[in-house]
Amino acid sequence: MGDLWLGLGAVQQDFAILIALLLPAVIAGAVTLRGYAPGAMLGGLLRRYRGISLTFTLLIAVSVALGTALLAQERGLRQGTAQAAAKFDLIVAASGDEVAAMLAAVYLQAADMPLVDGATYNAISTHPHVALAAPIAFGDSYQGAPVVGTTEDFVIHLSEGLSDGRMFERREEAIAGARIDLALGDGFSPAHGLGDAAVEGTHGDLQYTVVGRMPLTGSPWDRAILVPVESVWEVHGMADGHGPGREPGAIGPPYDPDRFPGTPAVLVRAEALWANYALRSEFTDERTMAFFPGAVLSRLHGIMGDIRQIMSVMAVVTQVLVAAGVLAGLAILTRLLSRRLALLRALGAPRRFIFALTWSFAAILVSTGAVLGLGLGMGVAGVISRVITARTDILVRSQLGWSELHLVAGFVSLTVLLALLPAWLSMRRPVVVDLRG
Repeated sequence: MGDLWLGLGAVQQDFAILIALLLPAVIAGAVTLRGYAPGAMLGGLLRRYRGISLTFTLLIAVSVALGTALLAQERGLRQGTAQAAAKFDLIVAASGDEVAAMLAAVYLQAADMPLVDGATYNAISTHPHVALAAPIAFGDSYQGAPVVGTTEDFVIHLSEGLSDGRMFERREEAIAGARIDLALGDGFSPAHGLGDAAVEGTHGDLQYTVVGRMPLTGSPWDRAILVPVESVWEVHGMADGHGPGREPGAIGPPYDPDRFPGTPAVLVRAEALWANYALRSEFTDERTMAFFPGAVLSRLHGIMGDIRQIMSVMAVVTQVLVAAGVLAGLAILTRLLSRRLALLRALGAPRRFIFALTWSFAAILVSTGAVLGLGLGMGVAGVISRVITARTDILVRSQLGWSELHLVAGFVSLTVLLALLPAWLSMRRPVVVDLRG
């Protein structure tokens, strides 16, 4: 049996778990309704007590929506952050905190970082296994958007081709991210610093002109402006990275190690996958650290995994509490139905028919509420995803997954099994006492 289970694909395993979770409810329904068809009478009860039925259904829907929204949102956030880091194979930065360096270089969070010097950058860029070594220099902004100095190769690597315009060719030209509210030909002057620490007018003599626009990447780089790294160095009073052999105003590599003023981070892409590991080992020493943003993100996701478990437990506890509430409510509901059920008994209806009718009434409310809650939960998660995307520029999508289906299936089975108890109590009530009210 174990070999059979391991031989199944992931989708097949998830589908099998879903069926196993729903099976108790299906078996309970088949046994309870065997030989009876209470549909017409059930419709009458639902119409007669539509207010109470709607209240129970909405209670269940809200409970299910909370659980599914929590699980879907957490998964969407993990996938969005992973997608945003997909283009960053290997980062080399000065020794320090890998998480802080990743947040700064990949997610453009403001941070003070020491610089990678010219000798180190030259060793990286001239390494035989390195296909791309792009400096990433930040520290300026425009209306809250980071202005990042880099190279043409980095822009091509990140965007896989511009959606409009052309690549920068001069130090005063810029490439706008997809969410930057600047049109081609617009000019702007950057402020020194990021966020609340930005100081306007510091670089008033420098005017950039937007000549290109990147396509939507689903990352914080959609709200960034990319410029030649030489202009960032120059405006801060540093050398421009080029030796006497380059023409004035040149941009892009090669850079002179002696005139390379430093960069907070270097994006490295190796010619082969295996070479990334060798490069990480080679450029991790007392002065620099080389790390995979994906690996750092996995550690953060591990922490989020613990949070996910807590959230899952909270969702399950919520479902159990609601199931207990529904059970208590159904017990009260059977008291409200007792006179009508007693009348049916007096007219000759078998006890098992009363049992089947009462259980079917509960099962309809639970199933309808669960389906509505699943849709409501995904709608809520979608709204939250749009808010997170707008605030972080990380594209977060919340889609219906197997975890949500498993949660709802387990809730439905548990609740309809618990509904057997009030149905049994309604069957055992004295007919004469209920008829007298």
